[in-house]
Amino acid sequence: MKPGPEYFERQYNNRLSIPNADDYDTRGVERSRATRARLRGHLDLAYGSTSRERIDLFPAARANAPIMSFIHGGFWRARDKSEFTYIAEPFVAEGITVALVEYDLVPAVTVEVIVTQMLAAHAWLYRHAGQYGADPSRLFVVGHSAGGHLAAMMAAADWADYTPDGRPLHLPANMIKGTYALSGLFDLEPLLNISFNAQIGLDSESAKCTSPITYRPRLPVPLRTAVGALESDEFKRQSRLIAERWPHCVKGHMEVPGTNHLAMAEVLADPQSELHQSVRTMVLAR
Repeated sequence: MKPGPEYFERQYNNRLSIPNADDYDTRGVERSRATRARLRGHLDLAYGSTSRERIDLFPAARANAPIMSFIHGGFWRARDKSEFTYIAEPFVAEGITVALVEYDLVPAVTVEVIVTQMLAAHAWLYRHAGQYGADPSRLFVVGHSAGGHLAAMMAAADWADYTPDGRPLHLPANMIKGTYALSGLFDLEPLLNISFNAQIGLDSESAKCTSPITYRPRLPVPLRTAVGALESDEFKRQSRLIAERWPHCVKGHMEVPGTNHLAMAEVLADPQSELHQSVRTMVLAR
């Protein structure tokens, strides 16, 4: 028998199952504020015309550093790049330029629009990151939760055919060198059953056209996935599903011990964690 809405609500509404969930938000804001006081960066670089079409770029000290773009989660309806500045600091110290990318939120825009904004943001990074001392030919995308969904959509994009406003940008087909999706969402159809889809605004058609599993990347863009051991069965299923649908892309999966959904971003920022080291290895590999 097909699970009912109550099942999907429990599976995807992480704040129902994580004690003191708001503490993660508060901690991220405080850590990020302190990080911005220490770390040299270029804040709110515009890649589009709206107030949230912005990128915070934190260059590594060395020239021609690889670029790691980080896309935050929040079910496309919440959070802000400024809450995740703390993630940048350890990677910058390791010689990686970090870009925190932002997008408009539902219900002001649709998930489809957010995907197009992320296409524009990463095209901007490829075309302009060299001005900040980075190497645009080494562009990697990391995302958490809804950000993991968006990272996978970047892997699926046909960059050579990307023509915003009908203008060809002549981007290389292999513009994205690798992606890492933490607690990613790759099949959006189950979200039709959750209460806050009233804000997200998905229907059957839009859930299908914005689900990474609907697509098969032309190129074997490496995708690695990770999920917390304390996450729900559905979040774990999502990572298994993308591995089944994209066997030519998925290069590995990690289950992070003792970790819930909201803690994944903090683990990413811990240089001693296996997750952080795995992402670092991906970005620094030649």
